[in-house]
Amino acid sequence: MNLDTIIHNPPSGQEIKYVFVLLHGWGANYHDLSSLPPLLDLPHCQYIFPNAPYAHPHVPEGKAWYALENNNQGIRESVDTFYRWLLTLEDKTNIPLSKTIVGGFSQGGAMSLDVGLQLPIAGVCSLSGYLHFEPSTERNPFPPTLICHGTNDPIVPIQAARDAKTKLENVGINVQYKEYQMAHEIIPLEINVMRDFVLKQVNY
Repeated sequence: MNLDTIIHNPPSGQEIKYVFVLLHGWGANYHDLSSLPPLLDLPHCQYIFPNAPYAHPHVPEGKAWYALENNNQGIRESVDTFYRWLLTLEDKTNIPLSKTIVGGFSQGGAMSLDVGLQLPIAGVCSLSGYLHFEPSTERNPFPPTLICHGTNDPIVPIQAARDAKTKLENVGINVQYKEYQMAHEIIPLEINVMRDFVLKQVNY
């Protein structure tokens, strides 16, 4: 199984020095986060937006990484596909995994935590996400991880983020954690924190 993608390259004349992979949430598609590059304003960054492999059951053009409505059906296949896809990314971009950040929103955040923490990437960002796996020290060493979440989130309650922080820290993961007075969304303050996190991890 391959993944369709949207790719945003840096402005003309800028060399690509690192890659930021961003995963959309349940019911959205790869266009959903593709408006972020000008807001993040990361120099020398190539952004890649993969499309989830499954059709959403209710949203036209919507996609899903796995079936939340059906006991997470397809989750293992999706995790395996994304993992293998990331392993091929170095050959496609000529950028090492050590200069690659993986992030996502909601279900995309859950996927980023699961797969990203298995690989020697530069960092992981989970925005309004959650854990769909039990962290284990067997995955060590881990990339630094940013978790951002809204205290008024009606879709993924704030407790999911707090639980994720605790569980990840308990297995030795360096977690930068931020809560905001927001719902299930991405706000400018959060984008600024994400930008600083990415630049720090790629040493730029």
